[in-house]
Amino acid sequence: MRTSDIRLSVQLDENNVPDRIEWEAEDGGVRSSSKAVLLALWDEQEKNTLRIDLWTKEMTVDEMKAFFHQNILTLADTFDRATGEARMAEQMRDFAAYFAEHMLPELNKK
Repeated sequence: MRTSDIRLSVQLDENNVPDRIEWEAEDGGVRSSSKAVLLALWDEQEKNTLRIDLWTKEMTVDEMKAFFHQNILTLADTFDRATGEARMAEQMRDFAAYFAEHMLPELNKK
């Protein structure tokens, strides 16, 4: 059996607020820093989602809105592939469009 590691490193300020978020995935040859991370894990025994939501002080509100919009779209794609529930995935994409309309006005100017 083989193991593949993904590492997160979070540098905190004196108030324990993230200053910098770095991550790397050895198999993918990826090493990057980010302003935000949303990590969700399924706890099989508790039948519950565990999550880590972090963002740096430099993350702007507009960036956070775009980050959430893109995550909603990604969740819809993943849900569709994982369950085959294409109609519900499309409903999620419709919500993402509604979200963008109200939260990302710069997208509506194009």
